[in-house]
Amino acid sequence: MRLQFVWIGKTRDRHCAALTADYLARIRRFAPVEIGELKEYSGASGEDDRRVVAAEGIRILEAVERCDQVIVLEERGREFSSVEFADWINGKRETGVKRLAFIIGGFAGVSEDVKRRADLQLALSRMTLTHEMARVVLVEQVYRAFTLLAGMPYHKH
Repeated sequence: MRLQFVWIGKTRDRHCAALTADYLARIRRFAPVEIGELKEYSGASGEDDRRVVAAEGIRILEAVERCDQVIVLEERGREFSSVEFADWINGKRETGVKRLAFIIGGFAGVSEDVKRRADLQLALSRMTLTHEMARVVLVEQVYRAFTLLAGMPYHKH
């Protein structure tokens, strides 16, 4: 099973970027990883959030394949414990899912079209996270899931 992470914009905070890169390297020990870092929408200044979300949504949908299992981060999405998340990933792996595509929208969220395309809307926390911090938490939890499935001691830390 392959993994794809799609998000809007570069990770500007160097600390978040370093942590994200570290966890992505760790995940690669378990599965191939692709990153879709999509350019932020650069429409006219002052455009309303709906237009930004719609334009970014088109780019996001173009980045995923028809057969992908799409997971979009959404504040009102389903919450998992780390063990439940690992079990969910394992279930996808066991049923032959070829690629999981994790989506993090831009500052204004994700479009309804992206939400409809998602097989799972996932909430990392009920607390609000910056998009860059959400990237770190997501990739750390994916890495944690793979270590749990492999019986490695990382989860106990």
